[in-house]
Amino acid sequence: MSVKSMKTGAAKLREKREKLKFELWGEELQVLKVWDRKKHNGFTTIPRVIPQLNRIMDKHSGKGKPVSSTYLSLWCNVFDEGFIEIKEKDRLAFESGFSSERAVTTWKLRMRELERLKFISSKSGANGEFNYVLILNPLNAVKELYEKQTKDDLYNALLGRMSDVGAKFDE
Repeated sequence: MSVKSMKTGAAKLREKREKLKFELWGEELQVLKVWDRKKHNGFTTIPRVIPQLNRIMDKHSGKGKPVSSTYLSLWCNVFDEGFIEIKEKDRLAFESGFSSERAVTTWKLRMRELERLKFISSKSGANGEFNYVLILNPLNAVKELYEKQTKDDLYNALLGRMSDVGAKFDE
């Protein structure tokens, strides 16, 4: 499919959604404050398959050690280069849902698990472990996790959502 035809298709879908939105909310749209990433600062781009990825990574991180909230926090701090310089581990630990005396220690454990699962790669620096982090292609991480095991309902749900949004594994 050409870039031009993809843009045309996207424009038609956007127009269809806008029409449906107006049919459902009508004049009320003038007073509602709807999120628009083109008008508001403070947004990031995340994969549309993040819910499926989160379920898979939590399953593979082991019982009682969910990593998805830590991963989501990383996505909310990354720019389009896929690179994060972490200077405030306590803030990221808090954003990940950890607030006890051991918050940063627990956060580091989850980060190590994300690295073991190949969702991230990190380098230490002046601020210690996890000073620099790369967000790796999560679809590649999932593909590698399932290479030598039976595909389950979580994997199949990911494939279905990937099909819906046009996502593909890297070759």
